[in-house]
Amino acid sequence: RELFAEYAAELADPEQRRLYEEEVAALERERGVEVRFVHPAAGYARPEPGGHRWALPYSLAPGREELGRGGQRRLIYDVVFHPAALRLAARSARFRRLLSDTALEAVERHCSVQLDRANATVLRGTKYKGVPQAPVIRTPLPGGAPPPPADGDSPLPPF
Repeated sequence: RELFAEYAAELADPEQRRLYEEEVAALERERGVEVRFVHPAAGYARPEPGGHRWALPYSLAPGREELGRGGQRRLIYDVVFHPAALRLAARSARFRRLLSDTALEAVERHCSVQLDRANATVLRGTKYKGVPQAPVIRTPLPGGAPPPPADGDSPLPPF
């Protein structure tokens, strides 16, 4: 138990997480790929003065399993919107509903799941569900390593 508690504390340490991300970025750079970790800020932001022009791009991370109350396993999906969209949602209930509907549709469409929309709700009293994880955006570097062979001759076992 002590060893597991030490491991969990190390995973939660921001400095260890930063070192991990630097090591992954260096390893991927050697493979010819640039990686960026996305660190989303939770919730709807405070209002800010500004215009009315907006776009609604989002980033969707793959589902991850977390333990809920009572030890029940749950799949959690992170949908990340631009901070300006969150600021607008903080001022407008209609726009907040649009963001929520967009997030639900994104998860259903890209993850092939059916969500219970009738019981979906915004988190109250908590900013994030589970342990925050930073998804990775990979971009091939010019002149980087060639892609792995597609004929199955890889020395590594399949994922």
